[in-house]
Amino acid sequence: MEANREKYAADLSSIKEAHDRIKPYIHRTPVLTSESLNSISGRSLFFKCECFQKGGAFKFRGACNAVLSLDAEQAAKGVVTHSSGNHAAALSLAAKIQGIPAYIVVPKGAPKCKVDNVIRYGGKVIWSEATMSSREEVASKVLQETGSVLIHPYNDGRIISGQGTIALELLEQIQEIDAIVVPISGGGLISGVALAAKSIKPSIRIIAAEPKGADDAAQSKVAGKIITLPVTNTIADGLRASLGGLTWPVVRDLVDDVVTLEDCEIIEAMKMCYEILKVSVEPSGAIGLAAVLSNSFRNNPSWRDCKNIGIVLSGGNVDLGSLWDSFKSSK
Repeated sequence: MEANREKYAADLSSIKEAHDRIKPYIHRTPVLTSESLNSISGRSLFFKCECFQKGGAFKFRGACNAVLSLDAEQAAKGVVTHSSGNHAAALSLAAKIQGIPAYIVVPKGAPKCKVDNVIRYGGKVIWSEATMSSREEVASKVLQETGSVLIHPYNDGRIISGQGTIALELLEQIQEIDAIVVPISGGGLISGVALAAKSIKPSIRIIAAEPKGADDAAQSKVAGKIITLPVTNTIADGLRASLGGLTWPVVRDLVDDVVTLEDCEIIEAMKMCYEILKVSVEPSGAIGLAAVLSNSFRNNPSWRDCKNIGIVLSGGNVDLGSLWDSFKSSK
């Protein structure tokens, strides 16, 4: 898979280079286990806690790698992105560390806690309408006005390489892992994880977890091409994006399956993270546990030999008001 630099936007060497680059700035996040959740699932589960990452989510890895990859002339003009959530905060923090401006186009309706993070880290918030076309239009205008560099939330080789560092760490921490369950949205996280993990351990299975109300990846895998949904409807606000041209080839070739979950299953998994693991996890972060506990996963003979499963708890940025409302509505 070392020859994949031409085939894919990242490979094991670019991921190792990213890790060397960002190591002084990121947290090497812990892996938690729970005998209670092992008993419930019938497997040994290993939770990679990216909810403890700087900025509260895995996104800081990719954003940090992208910012640190800029030359001095590029960096001086700053960076721009459009994001409703964790990438926006991550890029703001990475830019702050380097002392450069970050222009963040945020769609109306974005979770308040995530917008607050952007402001806390010094990002300059520019509002857009909620549609992707409006986000891209406003970002393009900011690019023209500032000369800054666009850092896409996921469709960027530097981002994919940064996210792949999670798999490097996880497989160092727990060598016996035979499957990794990863949330999927735009595909930057799972692309990086798949490229790194399958290069290190070719037999490992990579399983995507996706909300049924935003199941474009599952549909794309079946169709053999990118399917874009006109609307999405899920509590997992971080999993509403569509696959990109750089992430799709990796998802198509290296992701073994996509497990889709109802919002009620995601909420139940969130509750378990709070009550059993004692960690604060947003809906997008809890979906991996939901997948492993789902009937579709448990009853699939393909996964019976997966005994040691890594689960990426991708983020912990959740509006507490929305959290309590979701818990009440699920009763």
